[in-house]
Amino acid sequence: MDNPARITIDPAVRFGKPCVRGTRLTVGDVLGSLASGMSEAELLQDFPQLSHDDVLACLAYAADRERCLITLSSSAA
Repeated sequence: MDNPARITIDPAVRFGKPCVRGTRLTVGDVLGSLASGMSEAELLQDFPQLSHDDVLACLAYAADRERCLITLSSSAA
């Protein structure tokens, strides 16, 4: 899966937050919905512009970002 093609950052869209390509849905919107208990099926029904691969790209983006934050804070010590 090519996450950079699915997740875009544009300063003119949602203040530069990472968004699912072609939408104004942020990675945080998708993750927040899932974290609040919404199933992926419900999410895809509420937002038909999303695909299963978009949801996976959001999860992968968050995991990569978490890995980077851990690496940076480990190297600062």
